[in-house]
Amino acid sequence: MLRLRLLTWDVKDTLLRLRQPVGQSYAAEGQAHGVRVQPEALSCSFRQAYGAHSQHFPNYGRGQGLSSRQWWVDVVKQTFRLSGVHEDGLLTVLAENLYRDFCSASNWEVLPGASETLGHCRQRGFRMGVVSNFDKRLEKILLQCNLRHHFDFVLTSEDTGFAKPDGRIFEQALRLGGVLPEQAAHIGDDYSRDYRAARAVGMHGFLLRAAGQEEEPAVPPEHVLPTLSHLLALIEK
Repeated sequence: MLRLRLLTWDVKDTLLRLRQPVGQSYAAEGQAHGVRVQPEALSCSFRQAYGAHSQHFPNYGRGQGLSSRQWWVDVVKQTFRLSGVHEDGLLTVLAENLYRDFCSASNWEVLPGASETLGHCRQRGFRMGVVSNFDKRLEKILLQCNLRHHFDFVLTSEDTGFAKPDGRIFEQALRLGGVLPEQAAHIGDDYSRDYRAARAVGMHGFLLRAAGQEEEPAVPPEHVLPTLSHLLALIEK
């Protein structure tokens, strides 16, 4: 049985997921303002815009003088430009509305088993924290989705200035949790940013792997979660 005192959690695609593809949300916002663009085209444009902006301004431009709000507004505007929409005033309205809307539970849903698993972990007496590559909206999103009360702290890459797999964001979580690395475990869905990065600083790691997802050969079966509901059984084994 692992002697754990702190559990840290990734959020996107571990505890929460988008209710619909980004392209559908963007297309609906465009349509509300008389702009008709196919969701598939917007999804493709979003991947391009997001990838380029992440490369040029990593971690929401925190180290380059950008606010995360401006970072996202620029991504949304470029997404629509790549899809053929160029009117500046309209682009500003679309971007500001979408930035606000993605704070809402209407765009996010809790993954199956997440609320129950978090509740059971709290009942077992674990300290709990979030370690997520996310911007400052995450606190509000967790509140809207009725998950914030499970956590002692929420650490985002924008808050700390370090994005996973940088070990410094995990080290800050350990300091906040008041524990040694071997007394903590991180749960997430990404092999490099969650599982391997947490283990690199001496923490335990559990990798949430959806059915049909490609297996990572370096992950022992006892570290793999088919669903979040399997977590406590693996910890207490």
